[in-house]
Amino acid sequence: MKFSDLKKDIANKDISSVSSSSEKIKNLEIILNIVNSINGSLILEDVLELVLKYAIKLTGSDRGFVVLKNLDGKLEYKLGIDSKNNFLNEDSFNVSTTVVEDVFLTGQSNFIEGAQSDTNHDPSKSILRLELQTILCSPLITEDRKIGVIYVDSKHLHKIKIKELTDTFEILAGQAATAIRNAQLYNGQVKAYNALQEANSLLIKAERKALKSSIDSEIGQSLQGLVHLALLETESLMRNIEKSQKDFEDKFKSTDSIFFDRLKLKSKVAVDSIRNIQKYAQVLLETSIMYLNKDSGDLNQTIQSVIKYISHMKKFNKITFQTEFNNIPLCIYDSEQIQNLIVHLFSNSAEAKNDANISVRTYAKEGNIYVEIEDNGPGIPKDILYNLFDLPVKNKIGYGLFLCKSIIDRHKGEIKLLEIKNGTSIQFSLPIP
Repeated sequence: MKFSDLKKDIANKDISSVSSSSEKIKNLEIILNIVNSINGSLILEDVLELVLKYAIKLTGSDRGFVVLKNLDGKLEYKLGIDSKNNFLNEDSFNVSTTVVEDVFLTGQSNFIEGAQSDTNHDPSKSILRLELQTILCSPLITEDRKIGVIYVDSKHLHKIKIKELTDTFEILAGQAATAIRNAQLYNGQVKAYNALQEANSLLIKAERKALKSSIDSEIGQSLQGLVHLALLETESLMRNIEKSQKDFEDKFKSTDSIFFDRLKLKSKVAVDSIRNIQKYAQVLLETSIMYLNKDSGDLNQTIQSVIKYISHMKKFNKITFQTEFNNIPLCIYDSEQIQNLIVHLFSNSAEAKNDANISVRTYAKEGNIYVEIEDNGPGIPKDILYNLFDLPVKNKIGYGLFLCKSIIDRHKGEIKLLEIKNGTSIQFSLPIP
């Protein structure tokens, strides 16, 4: 019996009939209180505990259990409680599995009174072994979807054939199913949110690490070039000073050349300073090296995993992904860095057009694995095409493609922009070992 049916049944009675239906009104009040309680939480464990406690109290049973359908479609033990509110472990769930499974498969409640004399439901005779007298078992169904079973039993004989009790238990099961389903959905959302937060956090850390490494490398290389030039010029200046000093002494027959000594001292200080800068530049270059954590992997699977976890992000809600994964050999690469690269490319497409179609194609050719990522967005502005993968300049904002190139360079691969009529297409390759 449904909760709505019970309310209609009472509402349709006349005053004299209502007085004779006090038991139904009492049950309605009980159910209302139960519904208010179990709907007050979205924590699955709390909901299950409340449901069982009310079910045991309502029926005067000794203990109760809830089993829920898992991802494989099989019933899985979730919680057990006795009449003293003690939690029961899974080993205590030694009830008639036949009764539970039949109720779940048929979607129909099963109420057994005088179970000691009726063991047709239990070939294993567990009812006799446990000395059970009363069993109430109902499916948990919400929106025509079976999610599990609620079960209570007792060693005492109860008059469960009384319709008001069985109806109330079924109503409880129906309301419990809705509350449990809501808690499951909430729990799934929390897990998905936490997973996205963790993925975003890891991505941000990886981006910062890669960005720092790339900038350190760029600064180090630039400093090395400038320092080398400055060092050559300063050493040349030192030689010219020494030559001028010698010419001065030869011409004026004097060794009193304090001016030249000061010049040489200043030049020596400059040379020493430049050499120290050179050491710092070398340190920057050495610390900028991001060592690859390479392993043998399937690039197709790596791309699939990226699409799977970013599809739930708000940025990609309207994005349509199309894939053409051809047979490619395993290759050696750092999966974390390649994942970051792919996320960068997908993000660029989504930012350019929030409902873009993104196609991904993989194939192997001439000792390399190629990945082509194409979208139907507005394309790359012509004024930044020539320095697309360089560090940001006046007309180019963002480090994304610069980081992508840094990752591919470390893998001894190649990344480039492909010419297409509309949208953007970027190809990168990794060598096959």
